[in-house]
Amino acid sequence: MVLRRRGRRGGGGFGPQEITVKLAIPFVGEISGVWEPVDSEREAAWELYVELATRISVVELGEDQGLLREALSSLYTVFGTTREILRRYGPAVAPRVAPGHVTFGVLAVNVLNLSIRPLLSKWHPLITAHEATRGDHVDPVSHERRWARAAELRDEINSVRGVLLSLAASLNEVAGVGDLITARVPRQASATDAAATDAPAADGV
Repeated sequence: MVLRRRGRRGGGGFGPQEITVKLAIPFVGEISGVWEPVDSEREAAWELYVELATRISVVELGEDQGLLREALSSLYTVFGTTREILRRYGPAVAPRVAPGHVTFGVLAVNVLNLSIRPLLSKWHPLITAHEATRGDHVDPVSHERRWARAAELRDEINSVRGVLLSLAASLNEVAGVGDLITARVPRQASATDAAATDAPAADGV
């Protein structure tokens, strides 16, 4: 994913007037174009960015970490929330644009239909069938991790995660806000740390 800024919108806005977006969709190709967002697109971008930043769908699912079922459920929720945002803002976030340009609507719908929908359509029935074979005395975590196709699904979830992170970066840029996904709050010194720092050094040290 590549972002290229150009200027800033007047009237007190914080986002750039224009960015160049490139989203690589596995097995499909690249969605790219110039995005010149209007105010409604900035607002929609912020709402979807918050949704992505607070979902486990953008957290890397390593081996023996988390539940595949929870990851799929999180992606399903993103699907529903995105549709709700599109309906609420209406045509304003999907205006007609010149060839080579994109809009919030174009990006959101393509990520849904070309990345999230295929994953859910393929894997939801497969994992449901596997879950149905779990015995009464087998915990869900152990049962899921013994699934022969667990690693395959984990890889595909992480591929979709990459797409969502690229989309989130574009949304973040357009909304003109700070990073909420990768930024970490610096650790604050505790009272114990402060006491250790203030303590006089031992003789000979």
